[in-house]
Amino acid sequence: MINRDGACVSLWQDSAQPYTPANKLNSKTIYDVIIAGGGITGISTALSLQKAGKNCLVLEANTLCFGTTGGTTAHINTLLDTSYTTISKNFNKETAKLVAQSTKEAIALIRNNIKEYGIECGFEETDAYLFAQTEEQEKELDKIKDATIEAGVTAEYSAYIPVPINHTKCLKVTGQAKFIPTQYVYGLASAFEKAGGVIAENSRITNAEENDTIKVETNAGEFTGKALIYATHIPPTVNLLHLRCSPYRSYAMAVTLKANNYPEGLCYDMFDPYHYYRSQKINGKNYLIVGGYDHKTGHDENTENNFRKLEAHIRKHFDVDTIAYRWSSQYFEPADGLPYIGQMPGHPGKIYTATGYGGNGMVYSSVAALLFKGILLNEESPYLRVYDPNRIKPVAGFVNFIKHNADVVKHFVGKWLPHDELDETSALAAGEGKVIKYNNQKIALFKDENNELKAVSPICTHLKCEVKWNNAERSRDCPCHGARYAASGDVLTGPANSGLEPIEIKSLIEK
Repeated sequence: MINRDGACVSLWQDSAQPYTPANKLNSKTIYDVIIAGGGITGISTALSLQKAGKNCLVLEANTLCFGTTGGTTAHINTLLDTSYTTISKNFNKETAKLVAQSTKEAIALIRNNIKEYGIECGFEETDAYLFAQTEEQEKELDKIKDATIEAGVTAEYSAYIPVPINHTKCLKVTGQAKFIPTQYVYGLASAFEKAGGVIAENSRITNAEENDTIKVETNAGEFTGKALIYATHIPPTVNLLHLRCSPYRSYAMAVTLKANNYPEGLCYDMFDPYHYYRSQKINGKNYLIVGGYDHKTGHDENTENNFRKLEAHIRKHFDVDTIAYRWSSQYFEPADGLPYIGQMPGHPGKIYTATGYGGNGMVYSSVAALLFKGILLNEESPYLRVYDPNRIKPVAGFVNFIKHNADVVKHFVGKWLPHDELDETSALAAGEGKVIKYNNQKIALFKDENNELKAVSPICTHLKCEVKWNNAERSRDCPCHGARYAASGDVLTGPANSGLEPIEIKSLIEK
């Protein structure tokens, strides 16, 4: 099993062993490209660039597939969360066609990588089914069908859907796929290293200084590159993109069925948030994977309840044998419906980013790999303007916003708080956490399995919002920009790059 960014274990991460990088790291080398992030975007991009003759280094803060790549449900689709109806409305019909074409090329890249490198990852091409259950949804589906076909994606109505759920109308879209994401990324990583690339795990970037070259500081040392790509799901530090990407969490379960009648294809209903369904055979065993109940990160007080609702939904429609796995994962929703892939806003030099994938990270990760290859090789592409992060206009008062948030932080370093009073005030059970107010200061508490009380500042180190306790994943999640911390206060996922400030707790006797 490999580690992940939460207490719940995904199907993919439980079935994988930790990846062991083969090539030695050399801090004296000036790399052509440094890629931050060892998920599907970072590794896909690294391989594409290494094959094109660039000398690349991947810096991963934890381990490969630690974050969202290990928590995805791995739908590979051109039927996107942001419908072609919406893309045409927000942009224009030409943009919708370019988005459809770029995602088709992304799926082709995945298919070609699997074939070229002999990657065993359960890849299977299939159809997708979007089904309506109300009259209002039918009307919306009609518009989606017309816009999808106009964008260049093959779609038609179908009387059949693979899942046993009542519906009134269904749209079938061909040319979709599914796979085991961890096995795919591991296959790419192996090919990348064989081509001469270097992967450094447990190397979190803490600073990047841009001059003629880019000096990258990490907790494992300093490295130099000619270009830097943040493939970290959301870029670290403070950037305009944080105001244009909203963090969301989605919930998933992998279950076994009594009758062994696992549905084919990818299926989606049309509620908001919607439910999504697919099956996958892994290590010789079939699973039905269902997801849904998305909400903004840090905005749901009882995240555990979303698993209960999801289980009830699955049992309503399927004859469940066992609930084998349950997990949640994070994604970032872009303001206008399309990802931001390209040059980082505010960095006119050689720093790039890919973020805002919504729920379509599997396909947009390969769009990013193709785009970054073109950018670094100075190739023209019609997709550059579609996904350009600099299409965002500066927000008035942004500097004041940062200053205001920075002023609210409470510094606890060097202070101590009484154990007995905190324990009585918080009334925590083992494994539970919460934010309490003590002497007019807010404190984030957690009681571990040994009934030991731990405390940290609840102020996110990114832009100083107050973190919220996630009782499903036992993490502290920032509702503003999506930074996540372990109960101990250590960073799980960015954009923060430093942990929550610790607070010492002592018993009154120790005083």
